Amino acid sequence: MKRHSTVFLQIVVVLVGLAALAILIRFPLTEGRASHLDLFSIYADPFVVYGYLASIAFFVALYQAFRLLGYIGQNRVFSPGSVKALRIIKCCAMVLSISIVTAALYIRMFHAEDDDPAGFLAVSIVTTFISIVIATAAAVFERTLQSAVDLKSEHDLTV
Repeated sequence: MKRHSTVFLQIVVVLVGLAALAILIRFPLTEGRASHLDLFSIYADPFVVYGYLASIAFFVALYQAFRLLGYIGQNRVFSPGSVKALRIIKCCAMVLSISIVTAALYIRMFHAEDDDPAGFLAVSIVTTFISIVIATAAAVFERTLQSAVDLKSEHDLTV
């Protein structure tokens, strides 16, 4: 892969991170029940805090994707660092999917009677599915890359 292609993908990863950060900062201010709260009360809401804590896994995975693209750009795909980045991405995707399912179950069980959580639950199902697909893809790539790294190290020892 050419160097400018990986730089472009790294820029895309950074833009996705900035967009997610902007959403995390702006969304609680526009959310329905927060329209009457002061600034401290909005961000002290336990569900908003839970969302921020769950987003840590997302940003760690983005950082690892950025690093993985850096390894690819430097032609160091078959390195232990690449395998480690994929392993961390896989773990972050699993943590994120568990966090989303936990939030969806909480909303489903404890929502107000006059509130309809169908939209939130639909978004939760879709994002959980996306996280599981990413975790599965990262696991497959990790396993493949690990076997390639092992073969490369065996070849380097025999030569």
